[in-house]
Amino acid sequence: MSLKNQKHYTIPVFIPELACPFQCVFCDQRKISGHQESPLPEEVRRTIEDHLSTIPYEESYVEIGFFGGNFTGIPASMQESYLSVAVEYLKRGIIKGIRLSTRPDYISPEKLKMLKAYGVSCIELGAQSLDEDVLRLSGRGHKLEDIVRASRLIRQEGFSLGLQMMLGLPGDSPEKALLTARKIVDLGADNTRIYPTLVIKGTKLEQMYLKGKYRPLELNEAVCQARAVAEIFEAAGVNIIRMGLHPSEGLISGEYLVAGPYHVSFRELVQTEIWNAILKPLASGSGKVITISVAPCELNAAVGYNARNKKELLQSFQKVRFISDPLLKGRQFIADYN
Repeated sequence: MSLKNQKHYTIPVFIPELACPFQCVFCDQRKISGHQESPLPEEVRRTIEDHLSTIPYEESYVEIGFFGGNFTGIPASMQESYLSVAVEYLKRGIIKGIRLSTRPDYISPEKLKMLKAYGVSCIELGAQSLDEDVLRLSGRGHKLEDIVRASRLIRQEGFSLGLQMMLGLPGDSPEKALLTARKIVDLGADNTRIYPTLVIKGTKLEQMYLKGKYRPLELNEAVCQARAVAEIFEAAGVNIIRMGLHPSEGLISGEYLVAGPYHVSFRELVQTEIWNAILKPLASGSGKVITISVAPCELNAAVGYNARNKKELLQSFQKVRFISDPLLKGRQFIADYN
């Protein structure tokens, strides 16, 4: 089976906020990730084994990912203790890659040399924005030049580059979000994650929100902005790994969430919005019944979250049918009117 056709799995290991030197206004990784303490190496091994017991790793592309903090900022000995566990599975051929997330200002040739020695294949940088004012107002503690420099070093050393971005940060705008997406493409990112900014309890952003100094995006605003940047990434071939925060128990219950565009199916909402724009012109077609053929992998998105797109077309037709056609690729579609 080719790599392109293999199903991908990432085994997540969360290391919450262990070495971040700055407290970004939006950040509390312990609450966002649902993990309060950093794991011991033995716990990392147990996490890996638990995930491997539930996935067909022999037929899939499986990687281990260290997320949630500033991985290259923790002591080198701790980095190596975590990576030593992961590299065992890499050498045995059970996993195919190791990825990690870190800050742009904690990348150096020396750090990259060590990561390469342990088989790390992808480094994700929490860029969040590529606008200087947004970085400053968000308390990131680094500048645009740090992102550019780190991205260049990572690519020069042969790693896959991930650049994460956030929507709706202090000082941000739809126009700045589009510019950030375009710059991420220009920096040569292979993959990205798109996160709408949420107001989490205990953060500086909560104080700003309660004082009326910050307004989070409405859900529909976040979806529309995500759709716009997603289309830029898709056109450039940048893989969108995730849209929206991973649903931790505290976010789902509302225990940690103060305000903001959180939705457990945020990606589905964005994909629905993309298809809605594609299908909207069909409403002007003639006939009582419309049958729309789409690629199998796009069927649910074309119908829409809670059948939104189908319901809108039913305002123009007596019957709307969506069927899958394995000969269609991507967002190709065929519409037949009767």
